[in-house]
Amino acid sequence: MESILELRDLVKQFPGHRAVDGISLCLPRGGFFSLLGPSGCGKTTTLRLVAGFEQPTSGDVLLDGAVVNDRKPYERNVSTVFQNYALFPHLTVEGNIAFGLKRKSMSDIARRVREALELVRLTGKESRYPAQLSGGERQRVALARSLVLQPDVLLLDEPLAALDPKLRKQMRLELKEMQRRVGITFLLVTHDQEEALSMSDQLAVMNAGAIEQVGTPQDVYLRPSTRFVAGFLGAVNWIDGIGLRPEVTRLSRTLPSNGARFRPATVTGSVFLGNCVHVLARLATGEDAVAEIPRNNGAYREGEAVHVFWSPSDEMILP
Repeated sequence: MESILELRDLVKQFPGHRAVDGISLCLPRGGFFSLLGPSGCGKTTTLRLVAGFEQPTSGDVLLDGAVVNDRKPYERNVSTVFQNYALFPHLTVEGNIAFGLKRKSMSDIARRVREALELVRLTGKESRYPAQLSGGERQRVALARSLVLQPDVLLLDEPLAALDPKLRKQMRLELKEMQRRVGITFLLVTHDQEEALSMSDQLAVMNAGAIEQVGTPQDVYLRPSTRFVAGFLGAVNWIDGIGLRPEVTRLSRTLPSNGARFRPATVTGSVFLGNCVHVLARLATGEDAVAEIPRNNGAYREGEAVHVFWSPSDEMILP
């Protein structure tokens, strides 16, 4: 598949700190890609290198096949949605969306703004100012202001971080649908595993300035290549060096059969999570494990003797 954005051995060195350490990536045209990692892993610096707000120490940023290292941000056909949205408080919704179009002296501005308002479901609110909008509406304005410019790549810097949990989940669905409708390549930077897993076609997990793994959400979650990736994407039980997700870890009061691997354990507690229960158990070897079970599976009492068991096909054996 044709790539719209390519990073080749990209390095960014700050005094006493290498924020980006030789990463290489190819983003296919028209996809939704995420850079996922903890704070300080280099993902935001990578985004700033793509946008042109930082210059690489070495390596290249290629946009649509051309090296753009020396181009200013306004000379690159990319657009950025910042975490704080950076809307102009003195401009209306319509004025904010039209701002970039006017700066570029583009034609048919009224039609473009109208279509952008329809895309982000803000028709009828074009005369309002940012202070009169909800957090979700302000985010939609920021998205419309970027999308109306029809960039090759839309850069999203933790765009959902300021929203409450319920609205954040709603906006995930809207962002993914929006990307499918416009067909523009989205590059999302986030530390939120659920965001990256639920929205991305592909994602890259970063750690200490480097990329540890690239793949589909399913591949990276189910077949992580390192212990860091396994642990960052979700909870892991480590039993005799083998990794098991809580959702594939089972409990039984009787001896398991059918080829399952098992260890004797004692229940140490449980946590009710609404749709399921996490039962905490301590193995006879001293290791702790969490089993995710349906809430109607019966209560396990603290101190009860059980067997922790699992299928060999669910094991993650990692370096």
